[in-house]
Amino acid sequence: MASVQYYGTGRRKTSTARVFLRPGTGAISVNRRSFETFFPTEAQRTQIRRPLVLTATADKFDILATVAGGGVTGQAGAVRLGISRALVEYNLELRKPLKDEGLLTRDARAKERKKYGMAGARKRFQFSKR
Repeated sequence: MASVQYYGTGRRKTSTARVFLRPGTGAISVNRRSFETFFPTEAQRTQIRRPLVLTATADKFDILATVAGGGVTGQAGAVRLGISRALVEYNLELRKPLKDEGLLTRDARAKERKKYGMAGARKRFQFSKR
């Protein structure tokens, strides 16, 4: 029996998340760990649940996510985008409410590289006149 599932890829900073929505009761697991242990803060959990709450699909799907790279905040953003994209694959009518809330937009902000002759990306070394 081939069970139906919906897939979405999410990226944020240097994190990548592969998200699978499968019909179920609303359980979320990330890298085979429970949702609560993987994302310690309530703010991150709320951010991830946002597309599900907005579309009233929180208890319709079990979510399996694998994340790699970056830190916990970047991974949370990546999972959120992955869930949003998978929901659109499930039902195209959910695209408008998700898009209106900005949940289908890839956040392209990433750390700017350090330049040679400078202390950081933009900060310069202290100027000495003499």
